Amino acid sequence: MVKVTFIEHSGTQHTVEAKPGDSLMQTAQNHSIPGIDADCGGACACATCHVFVADEWIARLPPVSGNEDAMLDVVEERRRGSRLSCQLHADASLDGIVVSLPASQR
Repeated sequence: MVKVTFIEHSGTQHTVEAKPGDSLMQTAQNHSIPGIDADCGGACACATCHVFVADEWIARLPPVSGNEDAMLDVVEERRRGSRLSCQLHADASLDGIVVSLPASQR
């Protein structure tokens, strides 16, 4: 299992275990993490699973695809480390990853 910490905008932290291969979005849904709506079900078509990846984890992630980049252009607060959690899949290299949720996703 891969440990993932989701931090709500309020500061509330949820450390959960993800199955290898599951997206961080699916992991959040499986553990009822508030703020990850996932309206499109993980099709990279809505940006309701936007997260801010902690700086120390950014270099370990796969590059942003063209579709993901286009969706991130519509979020309220894009910043360094902005990713769609549906596009990030748990594996051993991400064990311990920390992501924060934007205020717009409560």
